[in-house]
Amino acid sequence: MSQHMEEPLGRQVLAGAQMLFVAFGALVLMPLITGMDPNVALFTAGIGTLLFQLVTKRQVPVFLASSFAFIAPIIAAKGDFGLPAVLGGVVAAGVVYIILGFAVHLKGPSFIDRLLPPVVIAPVIISIGLALSPVAVNMAMGKAGDGSAQLVPYETAMLISMPALLTTLLVAVLGRGLFRLVPILAGVAVGYVLSFVFGVVDTTGIASAPWLAVPNFVAPEFHWGAILFMVPVALAPAIEHIGGVVAIGGVTGNNFIKKPGLHRTLLGDGLATSAAGLFGGPPNTTYAEVTGAVMLTKNYNPKIMTWAAVFAIVLAFIGKFGAGLLSIPVPVMGGILCLLFGSIAVVGLSTLIRHQVDLSEARNLIIVSVTLVFGIGGMAIGYGEFSLSGISLCAIVALILNLVLPGGEGWKNKQLEENN
Repeated sequence: MSQHMEEPLGRQVLAGAQMLFVAFGALVLMPLITGMDPNVALFTAGIGTLLFQLVTKRQVPVFLASSFAFIAPIIAAKGDFGLPAVLGGVVAAGVVYIILGFAVHLKGPSFIDRLLPPVVIAPVIISIGLALSPVAVNMAMGKAGDGSAQLVPYETAMLISMPALLTTLLVAVLGRGLFRLVPILAGVAVGYVLSFVFGVVDTTGIASAPWLAVPNFVAPEFHWGAILFMVPVALAPAIEHIGGVVAIGGVTGNNFIKKPGLHRTLLGDGLATSAAGLFGGPPNTTYAEVTGAVMLTKNYNPKIMTWAAVFAIVLAFIGKFGAGLLSIPVPVMGGILCLLFGSIAVVGLSTLIRHQVDLSEARNLIIVSVTLVFGIGGMAIGYGEFSLSGISLCAIVALILNLVLPGGEGWKNKQLEENN
């Protein structure tokens, strides 16, 4: 490690810019889909990463930014409760991570195994991806995410969205080196150029935006309905977080579950998410793309992520930059989301396969089946402010079924056992 710590400052700064470049596509896409401000998302990703580094004593080289797992509940809750109430839910979701962090500190990492085994988490992750699929398809066809309006003519939209999707696929599969880690950025670039050619880009916002501007921060409001909607969804990214910490540990050859400890990384993620909600940004999570970049460049110095965070905060105050992001037409994002939302579902599937969850066992079959139907079908239970639906409901149902159905002690998370 020592040779990395003595790196010249210039090289650290450059490597930090490179890490932000890798994370950038997914970072800004999430707020653009949910109607949040991408400049605020850049700011909260930077602040969140710095908070995470503070809590983990700058030992873990990860970058935190917008979490895709929260897209479905944010879109649904925004329609019902409004953005400030959704942000209150985001703050509460961060508190869930903080509580999980304390529980791990008191009871050890195996506590998470018992509460959230793969048979619970996998179907929730699959539901998150597949429940979002109509949003991706509507946007790819030039409609609003909920299908309520045709924003771009169908033929034009398909001529933009499908090449954007194809570019993303080709870069992900055929790209070499660092280029392979920016498929979303490549897809957005091709889609944006085609949108210009077809005349569907509105540049008036870019022209009227100032060069320097404070991001449109939004203060949260705390509303029980929105909090109940958002909090259960935090369970799936919590498991994703553990996977991310184990993955970066494998890349760098360090055991981050032991030092600085899973309780610290969960606390850092929780503070980053709650801070994002306080400013008006989306919930944060560790970015696998950036872990891939760390693996590729063999640059394990956590100071690089400090620079990536600083660059994100600086970009947040460039008004024209945010206006340019907001001008990206719907079909560009729709095309790329056809891959992204599908790949969220595949993460859930691979969780089931990797941990060899036996679906011929009645217990496992029941948990997965009911969770998928409730999550993808949009089941709603409750009344008025205290109602749960879709992803939030399926997360709670999976958790309860796992606790009440007999025979749940058969599974142990090998990753955590090895790291203890």
